[in-house]
Amino acid sequence: MARVKQNVGNQTMAENTTDAQTGLNEVNAAAAEVVDQTKAVSAKTFDQAVAAMKDGVSKATSTVEASQLQMKEGITKTMKTAEEVVAFSQGNVEALIKSGQIWTAGVQDISKQVASSFQASYEEAVSAFKALTSVKSLKEAVDLQVGLARSAVEKSVTESSKYTDASFKLAEQALAPISSRVTLAVEKFSKPV
Repeated sequence: MARVKQNVGNQTMAENTTDAQTGLNEVNAAAAEVVDQTKAVSAKTFDQAVAAMKDGVSKATSTVEASQLQMKEGITKTMKTAEEVVAFSQGNVEALIKSGQIWTAGVQDISKQVASSFQASYEEAVSAFKALTSVKSLKEAVDLQVGLARSAVEKSVTESSKYTDASFKLAEQALAPISSRVTLAVEKFSKPV
């Protein structure tokens, strides 16, 4: 009976060993399947991560390129505007110089006319004084004095009118270059950008 027990024990042990081996094989197969699935998921996740990274780099590159293009356009516009401002300012300076030249020349001409008028008035005054010294009567002196006074007033009014007109014309001529620049500025800067 001991042998039967031993055979039964050996058989049970063999069965247990076979069952254990079968269980171990099943566990190994399941573990291999989990490893294979993990590898597949990892590979898939890695491929997705690489694709996402490539997409992100592509988007970032296009954004940087677009920003660089916008910046370049902005700088180009700024430089063009700066050049226009410099050219416009140069035109303003030239207009001021031209206006100053016209004013200076006009003032010199008017000054020459005034000097010539004073010279003529002085000569008339000397002539009148000589005429007064040669009068023979008081009535003749009064008549001569009234005639001289009338002549002086008429000449004064005429000369004053002449200088006023010349001054207005000079002002118009001197302001013409500046006025044209103001008109140009209004036209240029009133346009929408």
